[in-house]
Amino acid sequence: MRVIARLDVKNQFVIKGIHLEGLRKVGDPNQLAKAYYEAGIDEIVFIDAVASLYNRNNLFSVIQKASEEVFVPITIGGGLRSLSDVEQALDAGADKVALNTAVIREPGLIENVAKQYGSQCVVASVQAKRTANGWEAYMETGRERTGVQVLDWVRRLQDLGAGELLLTSVDQEGTKTGFDVPLVQAVNNAISIPVIVSGGYGQPKHIAELLEVTEPSGLCFASVLHYKTATVDELRQMIALAGTTGIK
Repeated sequence: MRVIARLDVKNQFVIKGIHLEGLRKVGDPNQLAKAYYEAGIDEIVFIDAVASLYNRNNLFSVIQKASEEVFVPITIGGGLRSLSDVEQALDAGADKVALNTAVIREPGLIENVAKQYGSQCVVASVQAKRTANGWEAYMETGRERTGVQVLDWVRRLQDLGAGELLLTSVDQEGTKTGFDVPLVQAVNNAISIPVIVSGGYGQPKHIAELLEVTEPSGLCFASVLHYKTATVDELRQMIALAGTTGIK
């Protein structure tokens, strides 16, 4: 299982909040990315947290510098709305692109990117919030409703050609109270492409609770790394320990 660092960036600073809101500055994205790479991280995800406000991604210079110092897969997301945006992201040094708002508005974008660059390049980003009957997909960094049910949407994303899924629980994000285990289990059971889970980790038991019932392809970590409450090696050890007692 991959251990992945998530860096949400606003105005050239890594930020962290709760429910994707109330953001506070954490540090320099390139310094943090290099530190996590040197600590043994498997992948790094950069998300432009305010791209929707400007209708563009402002991380290309950050990605370009990171790709010169970090030699693990890099994913960039936020504000990528066209094939030309994707081309610019890959030219800057990204290995994969995370797409959410644009594909909700124009699902064919995933098909076009997959045809042009391969499914392995396409990360479908899903921001989920609980409803009375399950979960609804949100866009614009968890601010705007779509009226689309998450399980229906992830199946369609897979059919459109997404190579993997970045699943963020907006309800749990930044709370440190645990992953939305039923959400992860339901999504992981609904599709066959790899699922990366983001949002909610606070302590080792949260990994154990998740791996008791489902096994995603990767776990995204943010505040635990930013505030140095656990190292990459410690997180990997927690996953390994939980895996020995979880599902088979």
